Amino acid sequence: MESFISDLALILISASLVTLVFKRLKQPLVLGYIVAGFLAGPHMPYTPSVSDMSSIHTWADIGVIFLMFTLGLEFSFKKIVKMGIGPVIAACSVMFCMMSVGNMVGHLFGWGSMNSLFLGGMLAMSSTTIIYKAFDDLGLRQQKFAGEVLSVLILEDILGILLMVVLSALAVSRQFQGMELVGSLFKLGFFLILWFVVGVYIIPIFLRRTHRFMNKETLLVVSIGLCFLLVVIAGKVGYSSAFGAFMMGSILAETVEAEKIERVVSPVKDLFGAIFFVSVGMLVDPAVLAAYWLPIVVLCIAIIVGQAVFGTTSFLLSGQPLRIAVQGGFSLAQIGEFAFIIASLGISLGVTSDFLYPVVVAVSIITTFFTPYMIRAAQPVCRLLERVVPQNVMHRLMERGTHAEAQSAVAATDGVWKRLLMALVSQVGAYLTLSVAVILISFTVLLPLCRGALGHWPGNVACGLLTVLVASPFLRAIVMRKNHSDEWKQLRSRSRMNHVGLWVTFGVRYALATAAIYYVINFLSPFWWVWNTLASVLIVALIIASRRVKWVSIKMERVFLQNLRSREVMAQSNTAGEPGYAGRLNSRNIHIAELEVPEDSAWGGCHLRHLGFSHHDGVMIAAIVRGSHRINVPDGDTMIFPGDRIEAIGSDESLQLFQQRMNHELAVLPQTASKLLLRRLLVREGSPLIGTALRDSGIRSAYHCMAVGFEDADGNIEPATAERVIVRHDAIWVVGEDDSLHTLLHSMLPPKSAQNTK
Repeated sequence: MESFISDLALILISASLVTLVFKRLKQPLVLGYIVAGFLAGPHMPYTPSVSDMSSIHTWADIGVIFLMFTLGLEFSFKKIVKMGIGPVIAACSVMFCMMSVGNMVGHLFGWGSMNSLFLGGMLAMSSTTIIYKAFDDLGLRQQKFAGEVLSVLILEDILGILLMVVLSALAVSRQFQGMELVGSLFKLGFFLILWFVVGVYIIPIFLRRTHRFMNKETLLVVSIGLCFLLVVIAGKVGYSSAFGAFMMGSILAETVEAEKIERVVSPVKDLFGAIFFVSVGMLVDPAVLAAYWLPIVVLCIAIIVGQAVFGTTSFLLSGQPLRIAVQGGFSLAQIGEFAFIIASLGISLGVTSDFLYPVVVAVSIITTFFTPYMIRAAQPVCRLLERVVPQNVMHRLMERGTHAEAQSAVAATDGVWKRLLMALVSQVGAYLTLSVAVILISFTVLLPLCRGALGHWPGNVACGLLTVLVASPFLRAIVMRKNHSDEWKQLRSRSRMNHVGLWVTFGVRYALATAAIYYVINFLSPFWWVWNTLASVLIVALIIASRRVKWVSIKMERVFLQNLRSREVMAQSNTAGEPGYAGRLNSRNIHIAELEVPEDSAWGGCHLRHLGFSHHDGVMIAAIVRGSHRINVPDGDTMIFPGDRIEAIGSDESLQLFQQRMNHELAVLPQTASKLLLRRLLVREGSPLIGTALRDSGIRSAYHCMAVGFEDADGNIEPATAERVIVRHDAIWVVGEDDSLHTLLHSMLPPKSAQNTK
């Protein structure tokens, strides 16, 4: 325990001192943690070092759990759906290209298949933390390309989780067989859907019913407990702890308490995250860096050039104009925290070499240093391309995205089949996953209990009946869901050919439900498969006809949808959601940005008419959000207050100038000469205050002091009222500045006594 405490003290003291320096130098704190780890690590002989690295690795693993948990809290599956296909194409394209680059570099230096594979995974994802920090420092967070980059980063994070699972499966099997990989992906999809659906159904109900008992402390304990519960479950089914933590975070992200959970968990995440990054720095070995300086240089060049080229190309493939594509691609030219997590995964699985970790850390530090310069270089490169690329090609690239609104309108009218099929695939996938989960749990837990209590065949019958009964609401939803939807009715009314397609979809879903029932019956009964098939078809028909099953199925789905939409409904009720016109503006050269008025802003109390944002900055104020109150399309008489969130519309240049003006026009508050003091003043014989009411005494108006109360004979203080008349020997407790109190005391003395005072 003594070495454990001393190591933890060394880590935190080193991290605090070094990060203060990095904060002063306006550098990312992640780099400060890594430098602190190097200074406190075993490879630095001139400073104190930790004595037990195993305990540090344990703390670092906990840090990864909290990092992935908070990442899940910021993630939302609904956000991914609303993003559209563009960011998905960009994220998948740039990740595939950079994985290929990393794999090629690894094979170029002869590092072997597994090292090269993990190296490709480390190079696949850019650093969300570092890019956020760079955008803030450069004042670019409100520009249009920054929003596109952040969308791609969100997708890279979720794809990174999937990549970690795939890499874990490949590392365990040590093989690259296609069928095993497909099986691993199906297993992953099964648990993703199962945990998300069950979690969204159960956890919001639990939080609602225990809401009156939840304060910050209990909410912190409950949320972390749920996180580690799914971490344990993920470990039991063969997945990493990071995957379980991320999934629980994404489940809690759909609840109305998500923002509260994120706030209470944030300090814990910061602490353990710092320990994780410090442990990363401890693995940096100068001898290894000196021996592998050439691969480090090559990897840095590969990342900077690869992301600039492939990132720009990926944004172009997603439909972005040339300027936004270049700015987005150049912003991604670094690796960060996810590279460290994947490197830790390789070490924990024992499939990567020891030199790979410090090499990747060095590459991350170097590429992070160049990140602001790469972002600034995007504009000159874009101007160069505008001069080099033929004008007809350039015109088409610059005009991309301007017709997105018209295209979406066409898609809305001609994509009825697409909407129906996508809804059917998602719903059938979810309900089929639940049905399979019920069957697996039943055969694993319930069947042995029934056989032990009732005997073999009676136990089989009881288990089969209970399994079908529990799964029946899900099986009915597979067959009947969307059969009376607006899309279904539109397709039926358009042509008779659509009737055939609709019946085909119904038949396929009926067959899936029949197959699930058949599997249960065939596993438990000794009869011929033909009789089992007929019985399965009949049971599905009875399930569809049952009004009780229909009622249970509809009720369960309504509860799930209510839980899934609870946070969105809460945001709409508070009228603080994103305006409906934001999506249409993004397809133009202007876009909407939300800015917060600083607490010490000089705009506080000013009217919009006098501030002249439209004339001076070229932006228009679409809305002002003040707490839970929203002012849409404010007029010139609307006042601005500190802390207001302003939704401004304009171009990148005008919004940047507007933000600079807002941050620079601050109120200069007068500095108080002295602090407030509390003094006891005694009213003596002959004082001019005797016989006057407190309101007429001038203590507040003439001497800028405030009477707090009057002390009675027992030493108790009675509150001061304006009507209280001051009498001889009153003891008044007064608050004021030192000079004001001295002047008041001088005025309260009798004339002769006042002449003898200072």
